[in-house]
Amino acid sequence: MSVKFGTSGLRGLVTSMTPDLITAHVQAFLAACDTGGVLCVGRDLRPSSPRIADDVIAAARAAGAHVIDCGEVPTPALALAAQAVDGGAVMVTGSHIPADRNGLKFYVRSGEISKTDEVAILAHLGQVPAPDTAAGALEQDGTANDRYIARYVQAFGTDALTGQRIGLYAHSAVGRDVLARILTALGAEVIELGRSESFIPVDTEAVDPTVRDQIRLWVAEHGLDALVSTDGDSDRPLLADESGRVIPGDILGQITAETLGAEVIATPISSNSGVTMKNFREVHLTQIGSPYVIAAMEATEGAVVGYEANGGFLLGFEARGPAGVLAPLVTRDCTLPILTVLYASRDGGIATRVAQEPPIVTVADRLQNIEQAKSRALLETWQQNPAVFLEPLGKEERSYDLTDGLRITLTDDNVIHVRPSGNAPELRLYIEAKDPHSAERLLTLTLERLRQACKSSQ
Repeated sequence: MSVKFGTSGLRGLVTSMTPDLITAHVQAFLAACDTGGVLCVGRDLRPSSPRIADDVIAAARAAGAHVIDCGEVPTPALALAAQAVDGGAVMVTGSHIPADRNGLKFYVRSGEISKTDEVAILAHLGQVPAPDTAAGALEQDGTANDRYIARYVQAFGTDALTGQRIGLYAHSAVGRDVLARILTALGAEVIELGRSESFIPVDTEAVDPTVRDQIRLWVAEHGLDALVSTDGDSDRPLLADESGRVIPGDILGQITAETLGAEVIATPISSNSGVTMKNFREVHLTQIGSPYVIAAMEATEGAVVGYEANGGFLLGFEARGPAGVLAPLVTRDCTLPILTVLYASRDGGIATRVAQEPPIVTVADRLQNIEQAKSRALLETWQQNPAVFLEPLGKEERSYDLTDGLRITLTDDNVIHVRPSGNAPELRLYIEAKDPHSAERLLTLTLERLRQACKSSQ
């Protein structure tokens, strides 16, 4: 995987994330974008993250920025910290990808960088600060996690989850202890499981079958009402119900949006289409990626929220929790959907609450280590003639959509959606069907179709 820069940030192999490369991108970001001269820096728990964070801090100070080192912190907590000081931020994380890779996420004063910011940063690459630029100040902030915890305790109240027994799959998520403290403060009994001092890549959108099996075992063994977790930088949620079944992130988004009283939804086209059957005033379907969701949110008025199929939830209006106000936080957040669904399910259970959603099932998976050039070449062929893709599956298309990748609606109303990942060497697959069995069967069949196509193109 070569180093790649875009609105999802900078990502690449750790060996390619050199001090010079980091310096060039951080200083281009500071020159091109509005940070108010203040930069909050955070990091996840990858072995390479402390070194890369030091490189970010050194580059920013050399450009004259006032740097606030927030240490090990979830991405949404870093965004909240930057919002509090009216500054920008850089999060050192590779999110859900393996530990041999890492990356940077960039935030301007208004939130995540946009496509316009991306173009401006690229235009400023290679420029260096004036030689007489005074080094920026450096301060430590050990309170970012505490403020993030307080946000949710104040909004939900100390008895919101009283009586619930919740498992926490801690693995190597940077927000594991923060999430444990929040759940405990809301009255839940928390059982920590699977803590690891070695980095484990967890993709909440395509949970590995062995992880799903382990979750079911843990839920049964410990008599849990739910199990929760996050990805590596803790901006995407994972929640399993009382049977150990993992609830798709877009379903968490639907429930959260409804519970908070949202009127307008912005969500990628890969999300469960059941959202269009609910009573929201408007639903805007976007390309995949939080910058597109944010752009759609900014183009609307009223009580607007965004969410992605990975579960990351973006709050665009001042909402009310059970005990207090939730200020807007327009960046992917794992904690709000976890807490909202747990609270909304406190009487009848999560499975009962999920069963109230429109009867559409979505599942997802991916082929890893597929170079993006190969993925794009295959996709272009299939976009020009979807029948070429469907023929080995014995399926026929009724219609297709090219908003992001290739999304095919079949004659039986099931949906196959294929796209290259925008920030990792992966070919992503999304399936939508009317029942779990049909969804899983079509997922398995189509994943093998993709695997064979990648082999044949070598």
